[in-house]
Amino acid sequence: MKAYIKERTIQTANYIIETNNTIRQTAEVFNLSKSTVHNDLSKRLQKIDTKLMGQVQKVLDKNFSEKHIRGGLSTKRKYENSSVKEKC
Repeated sequence: MKAYIKERTIQTANYIIETNNTIRQTAEVFNLSKSTVHNDLSKRLQKIDTKLMGQVQKVLDKNFSEKHIRGGLSTKRKYENSSVKEKC
């Protein structure tokens, strides 16, 4: 594994642990694709640091369990701010 990939993987892992951000938010901050961040954290991190992988997995599991709530709130905001509300 190339050194810059290893460093990027560790940086994104530490960022997720510190901020509890989602993969999508982390990808935006690091200017990477969601797929790259996901591959870094799910495949490459396991080979680099298993302890760090465990911490990241806890955050990702928490974010996954809250995904439906964030989606519902997003839809609610969409309709509160849209012209659909005004037409009804």
